[in-house]
Amino acid sequence: MNTPTSGSGQSRQESLIEYPSRFPIKVMGERVDGLVHAITTIAKEFDPTFDAATVELRESSSGKYLGVTITITATSREQLDELYRTLSTHPMVKVVL
Repeated sequence: MNTPTSGSGQSRQESLIEYPSRFPIKVMGERVDGLVHAITTIAKEFDPTFDAATVELRESSSGKYLGVTITITATSREQLDELYRTLSTHPMVKVVL
């Protein structure tokens, strides 16, 4: 029996991530008031068990930018895709990795 594949040749069912799992996401933006709060609020929307105490912060060498690492419990590919979309379209966010 053949498994349906996407355009890349990979099975639609294949994933390198086992769900549920802890999944770190790095978000970068200018170091402004409210950035961390905005990111943690979004994280909580997608993962009700998200603990803001686990957030890691890292300033750029110039101090102009702030890297914010959040670790959420990923439950599906769709959840991760939507979380990335929501974070990357937020006006305070420059990059999501």
